[in-house]
Amino acid sequence: MKTFLYRGDPGNAASFALLLIRLIAGLAFMRHGFTKIQDPFGWMGQASKMPHVLQALAAVSEFGGGLGWILGLLVPVASLGILSTMSVAVRTHLGRGQPFVGKGGSYELALVFASIAILFLSMGPGRYSLDAALFGRKKKKR
Repeated sequence: MKTFLYRGDPGNAASFALLLIRLIAGLAFMRHGFTKIQDPFGWMGQASKMPHVLQALAAVSEFGGGLGWILGLLVPVASLGILSTMSVAVRTHLGRGQPFVGKGGSYELALVFASIAILFLSMGPGRYSLDAALFGRKKKKR
């Protein structure tokens, strides 16, 4: 389980880059999720066919996942939630025929965020995270 929660130390430069990505993307997700978490079961409106439970899961994954990324806490769990939500977002935009880049709706931002989630799932949160402090290997004393 520790291996899932903390992949290891990628080094200073990579850890700093992962920290910057976690902070920027995490803030974006908390911002996107804040309005949704205010009305988790109905943020998509009455006309939406999306089940209320799935709306709530999306709200929690965006707001809570963003917080997890910022803190570097349970980053793989947060990344799975965000990846799931962004996969639905990409599929929704593709289903409407919206372009990769375009005004009035497109799927590139959701695809970028899904890619960031995949990055964290494969690389972990880096050295500068609570996951590293909680689940990282202790150095042996000599």
